[in-house]
Amino acid sequence: MKTMFEQKVKEIQNKNDYKAPLAFGICYADVGILSNKVLQATYPVLNWGENFGSYAIFWNLKDKCEILENSDSELVFGITEEFVLEALETFAPYIKETQENPNSHKNVAVILELQRALNDGRLYTQTGDFRYRFCAIYKDEVCKSVESAYMKLLALSLGKAPLRSLQLDGIFGLLSNVAWSGNTPFELEWLRENEISLKMRGEFPIIDFVDKFPRYLMQVIPQYDNIRLLDTAKTRFGAYLGTGGYTQMPGASYVNFNAGAMGACMNEGRISSSVIVGEGSDVGGGASILGVLSGGNNDPISIGKNCLLGVNSSTGISLGDGCIIDGGIAILAGTIFKITKEEAEKIKEINPNFEIKEEGIYKGRELSGKNGIHFRCNSKTGEMIAFRSNRKIELNANLH
Repeated sequence: MKTMFEQKVKEIQNKNDYKAPLAFGICYADVGILSNKVLQATYPVLNWGENFGSYAIFWNLKDKCEILENSDSELVFGITEEFVLEALETFAPYIKETQENPNSHKNVAVILELQRALNDGRLYTQTGDFRYRFCAIYKDEVCKSVESAYMKLLALSLGKAPLRSLQLDGIFGLLSNVAWSGNTPFELEWLRENEISLKMRGEFPIIDFVDKFPRYLMQVIPQYDNIRLLDTAKTRFGAYLGTGGYTQMPGASYVNFNAGAMGACMNEGRISSSVIVGEGSDVGGGASILGVLSGGNNDPISIGKNCLLGVNSSTGISLGDGCIIDGGIAILAGTIFKITKEEAEKIKEINPNFEIKEEGIYKGRELSGKNGIHFRCNSKTGEMIAFRSNRKIELNANLH
């Protein structure tokens, strides 16, 4: 029977209008009662450049469904009863294995959950809308649907797509600003219209926050057991937390979407949108790294490996490996630094492209991305100075 399945997949893939996707998945959609807009799309399985056999079967059943979005870059359709029944029939050779171990064939496990939803009368919302939707992305272009936007954000958080690699322009316009209660989004207008009855019945939901984005932990199970988040409010969906050992303390810490750390890292500061922090670095309490969402900064910042950003420091330039910023100072592109000739020669030893200036005056942008630099404010003169760092940054192994 598996041979027949494989043959069917080949037949579908040989169709003239077939095209392989960049990514695909079936999501649970929270749909607004008043607006009929998708407020949140949750993917139990994200297929990113993989599982094209499952995709072929799903794609071939699109005519059994209602197309919600169809363009060169993406396809979205609502899951119907016909889709579920035919998918079950096609995936029959894998049903038993999946029932014994749902992780053996994850896309088949999704179909089995759709079968349960169908049997329980949960396939559609109370207003008759599609509770489950299929989405495929073919080109990384501006998102046309909430379903594709959530798919991209999930790909970033899972590390299936590198940070800063996906087109996210216009995502704020797609996502609705909603009230989040637990993992459930509520339309603000619906709450306003029903405020009296909800409160009089004691059914008004506990509102945790109001935003367009859910929190990281509402959509993502940390991929490694030694990733620690001590406050769920401090990490936005679409952030990436590396390959283990990441620790984020409460207080002023925060990680925005399309930003994060590459590995073991201590974060007690602010990692703004599009910022990438290298493994082994320590972002001190209240330290801020400039992002690209506001303020006119169009150059995404990267922090190298084994760097230390002192408490309440700020940086608007990239740092190479092994850099230190003393607490309480701001390192911006236009900040003027003095570097002695002796220290400049030491810096050049590990940065061959570093240009030594006779006057010893450098702007922050000229030091951007350079390795092994210690930034400091001279406490006697108030001058900003820089020199070759002679301190090795090591995280506390007991914490990571």
